[in-house]
Amino acid sequence: MSLLDLAPVIPVVVIEDVETAVPLARALVAGGLPVIEVTLRTPVALDAIQAISDEVEGAVVGAGTIRTREDADAAVNAGAAFLVSPGTTPVLIDFLAETGIPFLPGAATASEVMALAERGITELKFFPAEAAGGLPYLKSLAGPLPDVRFCPTGGIKPATAPAYLALPNVGCVGGTWLTPADALATGDWARIEKLAAEAAALGA
Repeated sequence: MSLLDLAPVIPVVVIEDVETAVPLARALVAGGLPVIEVTLRTPVALDAIQAISDEVEGAVVGAGTIRTREDADAAVNAGAAFLVSPGTTPVLIDFLAETGIPFLPGAATASEVMALAERGITELKFFPAEAAGGLPYLKSLAGPLPDVRFCPTGGIKPATAPAYLALPNVGCVGGTWLTPADALATGDWARIEKLAAEAAALGA
């Protein structure tokens, strides 16, 4: 099964305190969003991935912000089930492919999408979605590149997610709204579970 088909929304989370990783992931899974992207933007990100991978049943945890071979190897060693990059270079694609696990390379232009499709990679992250043209841009790509599917991420909100999900070339969206900073700071896992449930319902 494709990563893009597991849930309508992939939570994109930044974890500052590793102690929050497991309860956060459990709340997201309980709300119906099992696929979780932990970005490698904090010193505890790899430990958080390891904890979620080890302790949260039903979670499919991956690593985002993959930029180097070292990032990819460290994420795989921490238990990441998939990898996501903000953009793409020929060298990075080689590293991602060598890991042997699913990955979503970032693309923001038709040329980038075509270069990846030439290598047989047809499931991509469209990033930064809103800044790169949003809905109109993705609609325009569907005509000449009908075999490519996307997970648009960046600037997407609950109000705009349904329109993205309605596009034929969108499998899911990435969202940062599911883990508000105040909910993380106070451990309001019930609120995060509710937000996850609302997001999961977008795919109904």
